Amino acid sequence: MTSSDYAGDLSPKETWELLSSDPKARLVDVRTMPEWAFVGVPDLKSLDKQPYFISWQLFPNMQQNPEFADQVRSSGVETGDPLFFICRSGGRSRMAAIAMTGQGYIRCYNVAFGFEGDHDAGGHRGKESGWKVDGLPWVQE
Repeated sequence: MTSSDYAGDLSPKETWELLSSDPKARLVDVRTMPEWAFVGVPDLKSLDKQPYFISWQLFPNMQQNPEFADQVRSSGVETGDPLFFICRSGGRSRMAAIAMTGQGYIRCYNVAFGFEGDHDAGGHRGKESGWKVDGLPWVQE
């Protein structure tokens, strides 16, 4: 994809800095409900914010959520607000950023490496890169 498809990729730490400094910046977690429940979620309480939880794909069949764009729109974000999309490792969130850019949202970013990051040598996530590895706040409920 070209850089015009979405605003670009940012590291989790860059995302945190922008969420901290821009009151209009929003984090959209596009993972599924089981991922939120069993893996954990970004904790934005110290920023007096909460992530938006809008699945890009629907569990258990993992088909694309046909209501995704409408759900983002109905969350109250404006087309000029910075939107940071995060998933497990950066794939679904990149697709979401591209899709919402196509809907007229001009500041859509992909959180590179996502919440859990790339696989390590043993095939496990959460040890090499991502939100959790970067030491950013998160909770598991």
